[in-house]
Amino acid sequence: MGSMKARNYIKGEFREENDAQYLPIYNPSTGELIGEVPNTPDKAVEKAISAAREAFKEWRKVSMGRKMEYLFKLHDELSAQKEDLAQLIATDQGKNIHDARGEMARAIQLTETACAIPMMMRGDKIAVNEDIDGEVIREPLGVVGALAPFNFPALVYGWFVPFALGTGNTIVFKPSEQSPLFMQKVAEILDKIGLPPGVFNLINGDGSVAKHMLESPDIKAVAFVGSTAVGKIIAEKCAQTLKRSMVLAGAKNTLLVAEDANLDGFIENFINSCYGSAGQRCMAGANVAVVESIYDEVKERMIAAAKEIKYGDARDESLFMGPVISQKAKERILYYIEKGIQEGANLALDGRKPELPEKNKNGYFVAPTILSEVTPEMTVAKEEIFGPVATLLKVANVEAGIEFMNSSEYGNGGTIFTESGYYAQKFLREMEGGMIGVNVGVPAPMPYLPFGGTKASLLGSQIKCQGQDAVDFFTKRKVCTIRYYGIKRGMGTIDSSCTTLK
Repeated sequence: MGSMKARNYIKGEFREENDAQYLPIYNPSTGELIGEVPNTPDKAVEKAISAAREAFKEWRKVSMGRKMEYLFKLHDELSAQKEDLAQLIATDQGKNIHDARGEMARAIQLTETACAIPMMMRGDKIAVNEDIDGEVIREPLGVVGALAPFNFPALVYGWFVPFALGTGNTIVFKPSEQSPLFMQKVAEILDKIGLPPGVFNLINGDGSVAKHMLESPDIKAVAFVGSTAVGKIIAEKCAQTLKRSMVLAGAKNTLLVAEDANLDGFIENFINSCYGSAGQRCMAGANVAVVESIYDEVKERMIAAAKEIKYGDARDESLFMGPVISQKAKERILYYIEKGIQEGANLALDGRKPELPEKNKNGYFVAPTILSEVTPEMTVAKEEIFGPVATLLKVANVEAGIEFMNSSEYGNGGTIFTESGYYAQKFLREMEGGMIGVNVGVPAPMPYLPFGGTKASLLGSQIKCQGQDAVDFFTKRKVCTIRYYGIKRGMGTIDSSCTTLK
């Protein structure tokens, strides 16, 4: 891929921001500069918001059927171009191509789910008495802002764009400046299907762009995915400016292995959970807590399996794991590995010096790593590393494992591996996570179920994404009380023209 210049998409037109500072786009697999993206100036951000505000006046009136036609066309184009889109994700995000294809499949599923919005938008109506009706009507919010992270460009598109548009809102979308290529293509698709100008607007840049969006009185809601530290700022700013906010934040998930677990099944799930997407996802099983009676066996099998993982260029079909997003991210991960060692953890598998072909020597790679003999008070057991590092803890029993999981400030997800119905039900009832599983490494729900955590993993308005929850976030409910004078139900006749009641 040659060097390319990312563009904004405002009011139905692609724009190169000639007066903007441009930020570099790198291929994480090689460290190669592959393009640049504008750090959009305030005046262009304001133009996008203004375009969305003006477009909302007409978009909100467009029939539900017509809106769904646009979503169906969007779905069909995503499906037709899914391989090209997956390759873009592998290129600038560094996600292994197999994971990138999986992400594209989920983005398409989310668009499919949004096509059911007419069923999810139905209001409630009740006859209070023979003269009065009560009715709840759902209406769009107006202009919504979306702030996406680097790690799942297609998934987060699916959480925000189809549901915002399908419920009648207009949107200003800011992708991560580190992985903007997927949304470039989405903007081209939305332009191709003839979406009215201003309904969808794409603006690129760093936190300064997000700051302007947060401060704009014309943006009525902000949807965000990212770290808890930034999420707190987003939630607080939205509260101050009376914006609704969906803030999906950080995580520190644990895989709990009971003494009766099917270890073959656990190992298969552990590899995907801890090292899929190079550990750069909020649902990664970063901690592994093992009941002490099988700890040594599980540790040995984890090390053996992780050693077999093939890593390298994200576009290589024969490999399982790609790089992390940037040199800064790599350095952060290496810091945590060293921190774990300093605090007494054992470096059971060292991925700090990965073996790579010459073309990938400058890529941002950390090989699969395992820190064992980790204890609950260690930094690496509590903080999100966001890389291919598994931390292995020994717990006395299942009860102690659940207690450890619940001690976390985060509550995104967690899983137990067990063949016991008692253990499974105990875990489902007592574990304080928003998305929990039994014998699954990544308990991420399907698109028609809500996605989101608890505690420090879900901030803001406390509304989750996907399915009905997404419709709830992107709409407001108007409650109507209606009285009819001079008409009694069951009385009167309708004339032959069916236009007047006699």
